[in-house]
Amino acid sequence: MRRSQLFTKTSKTFPADETSKNAQLLIKAGFIHKEMAGVYAYLPLGLMVIENIKRIIREEMNSLGGQELIMTNLQSRELWEKTDRWDDKKVDIWFKTKLKNDSEVGLAWSHEEPITEMMKSFIASYRDLPIYVYQFQTKLRNELRAKSGIMRSREFVMKDLYTYSKTEEDHNKIYDQAKKAYMNVFNKVGLGDKTYLTYASGGSFTQFSHEFQTITGAGEDTVFVDMQKKLAVNKEVLSDEVLKQLGLQKGDLEEMKASEVGNIFSFGDAKSKQLGLVYTTADGQEKPVVLGSYGIGVTRLMGVIAEVFADERGLVWPEAVAPAQVYLAAIGEDAKVKDKADELYNLLTEKGIGVIYDDRDERAGEKFADADLMGIPQRIVVSDKTLAADKFELKSRTSKDTQQLDKENLIKKLEIISN
Repeated sequence: MRRSQLFTKTSKTFPADETSKNAQLLIKAGFIHKEMAGVYAYLPLGLMVIENIKRIIREEMNSLGGQELIMTNLQSRELWEKTDRWDDKKVDIWFKTKLKNDSEVGLAWSHEEPITEMMKSFIASYRDLPIYVYQFQTKLRNELRAKSGIMRSREFVMKDLYTYSKTEEDHNKIYDQAKKAYMNVFNKVGLGDKTYLTYASGGSFTQFSHEFQTITGAGEDTVFVDMQKKLAVNKEVLSDEVLKQLGLQKGDLEEMKASEVGNIFSFGDAKSKQLGLVYTTADGQEKPVVLGSYGIGVTRLMGVIAEVFADERGLVWPEAVAPAQVYLAAIGEDAKVKDKADELYNLLTEKGIGVIYDDRDERAGEKFADADLMGIPQRIVVSDKTLAADKFELKSRTSKDTQQLDKENLIKKLEIISN
């Protein structure tokens, strides 16, 4: 990607109507555009981050045996009434609208009901189970407050996985595997050492759930963490009974602010009973299917990464999710410098190394500031000085030190880093 061809621009000032660090930096760096409170458009650089996060999640969901699909956003009122989750007093985040025939529909905030209803067309026998399906989809939630940038927005991208099992025992196996898969995701995006499996309320889903909470001062939740056991308890369910159940001691817990980056729920067979999803056992009995639901807010995760790693100069993306691995800056007006930078840009692209090439006619300071603001992991400079030495200047976003490397060693180093 050449900066001269990228329609977005960085800004020298923070947006006046944003208080959250993630939104301030993402807007300033040209990753997102604010439509209204709690609603953001994702620009090319922001979309690259989202797609990298989705790739990591997709790998883990596929490893569980998940099959990817995409459901509709329009939701049947009658379906949700069957499970008593249509009433705004029961679920207070619905967006609802009417069709031309005056019938009321909802805009999806979750998909347990429609996917379970759909499964009635595909599940009849024990031979049809288990089934694990997941999707990446835009969800709409009528949040009362939307002041945390993309960490809590009214429109967001979510990955939701649904597991359908024959028995509670089978369900517990995939549930435990999903816990591990979720931690794999958070490890791969760089948040593993800051993210804790957290015991929490099930909210509108079920009585209890497990959350994955990332420690950050910008978080809206309060959790109590046992650092040694890598477990936490959400303040909303903290009690002696819960601590005893988890084998935790109150004196070992540390109170912290955190942001929920994932959650998993066991519905048991309740949802299947409500909607009539049953299967026939090997001996001819009819039994309800056991359901699990597992969510990761993809865009929220992007916001949390921005919050956690940003510094005084701007965003700092981990290698795995960065929109590019390299920010290539050509410095000076010498045509030979531009030719050398063009040559390196083409070579990096051929090698599959993501690169943002700053080929604009701007001062060195402007280019370096943008490289830092965008948070690209590695910066390469081509200048009169490097040209004379037949080398390239390489600098990590998180280091003050620079290296002078010839082309061969530069490519080797970048390939090691990117892998």
